[in-house]
Amino acid sequence: MNRTEAILVAGGGIGGLAAALALARQGHTIKVLEQAPSIGEIGAGIQLGPNAFSAFDALGVGERARARAVYTDEMVMHDAVDESLVGRIPLGEEFRERFGNPYAVIHRADVHLSLFEGAQESGQIEFLTSTQVQRIEQRGDGVVLIDSKGKEHRGKALVGADGVKSAVREQFVGDAARVSGHVVYRAVVDKADFPSDLQWNAASIWVGPNCHLVHYPLRGGEQYNVVVTFHSRQEEQWGVTEGNSAEVQSYFQGIAPRARQLIDLPKSWKRWATADRDPIERWSFDKVTLLGDAAHPMLQYLAQGACMAMEDGVTLGQAMQASDQDLAQAFKRYEKARVARTARVVLSAREMGRIYHAKGVERLVRNDLWKGRSPQRFYDAVEWLYSWRMETCLG
Repeated sequence: MNRTEAILVAGGGIGGLAAALALARQGHTIKVLEQAPSIGEIGAGIQLGPNAFSAFDALGVGERARARAVYTDEMVMHDAVDESLVGRIPLGEEFRERFGNPYAVIHRADVHLSLFEGAQESGQIEFLTSTQVQRIEQRGDGVVLIDSKGKEHRGKALVGADGVKSAVREQFVGDAARVSGHVVYRAVVDKADFPSDLQWNAASIWVGPNCHLVHYPLRGGEQYNVVVTFHSRQEEQWGVTEGNSAEVQSYFQGIAPRARQLIDLPKSWKRWATADRDPIERWSFDKVTLLGDAAHPMLQYLAQGACMAMEDGVTLGQAMQASDQDLAQAFKRYEKARVARTARVVLSAREMGRIYHAKGVERLVRNDLWKGRSPQRFYDAVEWLYSWRMETCLG
C-alpha cells in the first residue's frame, strides 16, 4: 500500500471534517471533496451534549468550540397546550461532574468553523470544492472516486461523509429513505426582537399534539434559535426549502399564547422535510466506509446528529491506531464499535418524537411520567448517551 497516498473524504460538513482531523492526527494525509462551491455550513443552532465536548477535545479543537458555545443552566419542558411545567433538568455543577463535560447550545456554523480551523492548521488536509461524487471504483490497493465532471481522484481509501443523501451510500447500500412526515422550521432571531418573558438561559421545549416548539440563546445571548416542528398534512419529499409563515401559523392553532408567540417572530424561515433511514449492520465495503449522516441519518429529537458524526470521526481515528493503520481492519473495528450505538440513537430519536407529540390521554401520561422526576433519574436515563469517551470508544 502506498503510505503517502491520501485518504479521500467525501463531504466537508461536520462529519467529514471530524473524520479528516482524526485521521490526520494518525499521520495520514487527507483530501476532502466537497460538492458545494465553498467549505461552510448552513443551518441555525444545535445542542451539544457532553459527548460532543469529549469528541471536540479528542479532535484537538475543544477550546475553540467551548469559546463559541452558550452554556445553558437547564433543559426545560413545558406542555404547549396548558403551559404547565413537565420536566426540568439542571445542567450545572452536578451535571458536569456526572458526565465530565457541560451541556451547551451553539450555532452550527461555529461547530463547523472550529473543526475547519483545526483542519487547516493540521497541514495535512487538502480541500477540493465544487466536486460532486458520481461513482466509486476500487482498483488494486486503492480507491478511485469519479466526480460529476468525469475527473478521477485516487486515494488509498474513502470515507463517505456526504450527508443524508449520500451518493456513496446510494452506490454501496442503495436503501430507501424513511420520510417521517415531520416538518421542521428553523430561524434565528435577534435578542431585541425576542420576547423578554422567554429569554431564559435554557434549552426550552414546548410539547404539543403533533407538534413542538424549541428556543434557546446563541452567540453570547445576542440571538435566539427558534425551531418549530409539526406533522404535515401533505405527502412530503425529503429536503430543504424556503419556509412560509402562513403554513407555520396553520399548524399551531391549539397552542397556548406564550408558546405560540414564537412562530410570529422570524422574518424568514428555512423548512426541512425530515427523514431518517432504518439502521444497517454494514457500513464498510473493503476500502470504503460510511460516516455521520451517510451512515445513520436520524431525526432531530435527541439533538445528536452532529454529536454522533463527531463521535464517528474520533472512533475511526482510534480504530486506525488500534489496527496499526491497517485500513481494512480499522474500518471493521470502527463499524463494530459504532453500529449498535448509532442505531440506538436513530430508534430512540423516533420514539422521543412520538413522546413529544403525544395527544389525548397519551399526553397526560407523558406529563405524569416526567413531573417531579429528580435530576438524578434524568441523568441516569441519559447515561448511555452522554458518558461516551474516546478512551473507551472501541469497547
